[in-house]
This record gives sequence, C-alpha cells and structure tokens, in this order.
Amino acid sequence: MKILKRNSAITASLLLLLALTSCKKTADQFSEPYPVSNEGLGIKMDRVTPPQPSVGAPGTLVKVAVTGLKPYKDKLIFMFNGQKAEVTEVTESSITVKVPDLASTGVMSIAVDDAIVFGPSFKVNGLINLDPTFRVPNGANNTVTQVLDLSDGRHLIVGDFTNYNNKGAVRPINRIVSTFSDFSYDSGLRSGNGANGQINNIIEYNGKYLIAGGFSGYAQRTDNISNLTTLNSNGSIDTMGVHTFRRPDQIDTIKYFPRFNAGTDRAIRNLYKQPDNKIVVSGGFEFFISRRYDQPNRRREKDSVILDSIRMPQLLRINPDGTLDKTYRFNLSANEGFKAANGPSSTLIHTDAKNQGKILVYGQFTSFDGKATKNIIRLNADGTIDDTFKPGLGPDNVIYSVTYNSTLDRYMACGYFKTYNGKSIEYLAMLKSDGSLDESFVPKKFNGPGVSFAKQLSDGLVVVSGYFNTYNGVVRNGFMIINSKGEMVAGYNSTGLFNGFLSDVIETKSEDNKRALLLIGNIDTFDNGPVNNIIRIVLE
Repeated sequence: MKILKRNSAITASLLLLLALTSCKKTADQFSEPYPVSNEGLGIKMDRVTPPQPSVGAPGTLVKVAVTGLKPYKDKLIFMFNGQKAEVTEVTESSITVKVPDLASTGVMSIAVDDAIVFGPSFKVNGLINLDPTFRVPNGANNTVTQVLDLSDGRHLIVGDFTNYNNKGAVRPINRIVSTFSDFSYDSGLRSGNGANGQINNIIEYNGKYLIAGGFSGYAQRTDNISNLTTLNSNGSIDTMGVHTFRRPDQIDTIKYFPRFNAGTDRAIRNLYKQPDNKIVVSGGFEFFISRRYDQPNRRREKDSVILDSIRMPQLLRINPDGTLDKTYRFNLSANEGFKAANGPSSTLIHTDAKNQGKILVYGQFTSFDGKATKNIIRLNADGTIDDTFKPGLGPDNVIYSVTYNSTLDRYMACGYFKTYNGKSIEYLAMLKSDGSLDESFVPKKFNGPGVSFAKQLSDGLVVVSGYFNTYNGVVRNGFMIINSKGEMVAGYNSTGLFNGFLSDVIETKSEDNKRALLLIGNIDTFDNGPVNNIIRIVLE
C-alpha cells in the first residue's frame, strides 16, 4: 500500500494565497499578455486560418497568412507565445518563420514598435503530452486533494468534487470516489451522500479508512462529526450503538453515532499513522473535540450529546481508541497543548525510513512553541523541536508548499520569499536534509506573484507550477520542468497555458507503459486546453 500525500497551500489571510487556492477558477490571464493595438498599421493576420503546418517542433518552418507586412519587414518581431522567432520570408500575403528552440504552445503574434497583432494558435511538439490512455476524459468537477493506492490495484480519490467523469449524475459522488486501476469509475463504494465538505486526507487504518478535512457530516450522519471519521472497508461510515443518557422514567434505547469519537474545531490538513497505531493530525484548528453520550445536558434531556474540547493548536496525536494522547505536545499543568506556530502553518509529515514521524512545519510565523524561527521548523517524531534541522534565518516571507524526495534526500520549498538564510533566492529553493540551502540549485528570475507548488522527481527533474508567466525571460505560463540546477530542460517546456494549482504530482506509468505523471489539484487548463482537476501526462 502506498499513500500519496498532498501539501496544501496555507495562510488564508493572504490575498495572494486565496487567489492561488480558491476553488473558483481564475481567468486565463496569460493567453494574450500584450496590449492589442494595430491601429494605422494596416496589418491583418488571419486568426481563423491555421498556419501551415499548425503543429511542429522547434526548427520547423511555418507559413502564416498575413497582409500589410511589407512596409515593416525590417523591424517586425514575430513571436510564438511571446518567444521571438527567426523570420525567413515576408510576402504580400504571408510570413514564413522558424519555430524557436524555447517556443511553447500558444498564440502567434507580430510586434511592430509598441503595437501587437495577434494571430492563430500554434501547437509546439515536445516531450510532454496528455496521456491518451487515461480513462478519465471528464475528470472531477472540483479540487482533487489525494489519491490513495490500494493493495488490489484500485484507488480511492478524495477532494472537494461532487462528480467524477460524469458518473455523479447517476448516483452522488461527494468528495470520495473509488476507481479501478485504470482510474475508471468503480461503483462498489458505499459512500451514500459522501462528505458534506472537503476531504483532504485518507489513510488505511485497522482494516478501515480514516478520512480528514473540513466536514461535519458523511452519508446519512449529518451531526456528531468534526472533520475526522472512520469508514468501513466498503466506504460506509463506521458507527457504534450507544446507550445514551436517560432519566429513570424514560425508556432505554440504543442510538447510533460515528464510532471514531475525535475531531477538531477547524479543518484538518494532514494525517499520519505512526508505527504504534497512533494518529498525528495537523491543520488550522485550535481545539481537540470529543463527545460524551452518557451524561445529561442542563435540561437532562434524553439522548443528549455533551461536547468536550481541549486547546491543542495546529498539531495533536490521537490514541487508537480516539482519545487525545496527552503525552504528545501537551502541558499537563495547564491542561492544554503547546503553543505551536504564532501564525498560519501547514505540515509535511515524513513517512520515509530515515525521518519517519518527523514533521516539517512551514508557513508564515516568527516563533514555534515560543522559540524564534522564521517560517520553517522541523519536529521530532515525539513532537519536540528537532535541533538537527538548521535553516538559519530561514525564508524572509511565506512558504506556500514543501515537498520531499526521500531518494535524493532533498526538500523543494516554494512561496513568496526572496531570501533564505540571508542569501538571495526567489520563490523557489532546494533544501538539504538539515534545512540548509542546497546552493547547487540556482533558480532563475520569475515574473509573476509566486510559485505555489514544486516537486522533485526520482530522476532529479523538478515540476514547478504557480502564477508566473516567464522564467529567466522565457514565456512559461504557470507550469514548467527544470533540472536539479534550476535550468529549463529542452523538450519538456513546450506546453502552453496552465491555469490552476497542484495538490500533488505522482510518478506513475501510462496504460502502454510510458513514463507518466498524474497531476491532481484544482486545474482547469493544461497546454492551452480545458481539463478537470485530474490528468495524466506522458513524458516521452
């Protein structure tokens, strides 16, 4: 069994981050990034007639229908999606150009001084393409947060969607779906109406499933759930019969409640099962919540439910029976948890053998448990601060996401920072296991408000996404692949507009055994075409 974890963006108070992680789709803001003005030029480029050819690799000669260029042939600039191309011929009715080496799919354009004339789109052939063997053409209708691989080859997918590959019209698919190994819909899951809010994580637990996120109901249970509950192996909610409080004059009855009697007051972002079967939970919460069914409320009403809460900010550990583990990050004298971060935070929970149980905490804060630290810190498996992790001054601004490659023993951190431990590095950093900067990775200049996700693959390549439109002066509309030195990789950067944010990038294979990546998140555009939050791309 393999758990594919996500690292969600943080800091709801930041307007920029809200723009990055909103479930509402953002406009295609980079499709035509130049002012449209060709008044007085007399240039007319046909946007309907495809160029000849309309698809090609760098170096391909392309003929485009256009009139009125002759007077400007010595000063015009022809561009493929903003990348300057070599002009080989200009006639009264056309222009012939060569696809530049760094071109990407997008709109052709001609610049004369300060005026821009837009033409048709051109598809640049490269080493990344949508996988034609992926059997989910309609995707999910909202955010996908995690894919859990099961031992029998099936998958459980969770998120904030209510439809999957158009199967939700037949029966409800609310935030959880089962699929076969090829990701086609499996109708065997008995999830009923599913969750009434986003599911962020799912893990296998004692022959069942434990789900966490921001929800208060699942299937027919619309109360007594606080962002965390267990499911039976068939997807139905796991319940227990309870003899609730009754007065002597009332009839004793059994009422059914969710079996896992634990939760939080706000959404949970991450779950991790420790070897001793205890559960570590992290998120934006302040309190651990449990319920008591055997005591009366003030009116001594039958079947009353009493809510108990203990302050446990951001991180806590739950025993297998659902009770709070007060040996983990807990101040017994104050009867509350440690302080945690003094600002918004998210976590990466290690499952690798070297660091198992350690927790990287990142976000926007200046102290953790009262210790001064800047936006990043690591904890030991017992919840204490890991003094072997030494980021120095750390990043000077918010970190949106961190991923870890256990094979290469490197973190990829991204966000809105411009220095790390006092050294200039913008938006994207590779960190060694001890938290220091890996200076062999040198990211280039981004144009845009930040990087929201980065992950290093097993061969060292790094997938990067966010809201940027150039990298090192080259047009890259929100998605790219760079090497372990921070350089763009030839052939892997011809794709066009990417719009959305990634929850995870999962290394896998296509049905015809090609190397592939499963991209999940809130994605509505990839390579200039519409997609729906879960896609698979092949790397030729």
